[in-house]
Amino acid sequence: QLQLVESGGGLVQAGGSLRLSCAASGRTFSSSAMAWFRQVPGKERLCVAAISPSGAMRRYSDSVKGRFTISRDNDKNTVYLQMNSLNPEDTAVYYCAAGEWNNISNGPRDWGQGTQVTVSS
Repeated sequence: QLQLVESGGGLVQAGGSLRLSCAASGRTFSSSAMAWFRQVPGKERLCVAAISPSGAMRRYSDSVKGRFTISRDNDKNTVYLQMNSLNPEDTAVYYCAAGEWNNISNGPRDWGQGTQVTVSS
């Protein structure tokens, strides 16, 4: 099991950028797939990006493809989400998650506490 702590959220104007970080503690980071989810009040939590344990494979939701980039540094036990060309629809609480690559989008094993991202128009 991993302990996950997100950082980097905040308020940004439309068109701007933010970089989220997720620091993991535990022995299984390098063997865990990692993902970023987001959730707005009253709606389900959705996976927006995922990365395989080695970083060789990545996938994105259609809503962020071409604007967001997920990456990881296994030496630092950290996963990142670079968010560019932000728009107000990206406003949400963003969660870091860990699990197995074949089902991380539906059933992560571990969750962070979340970080708020607010995009003003």
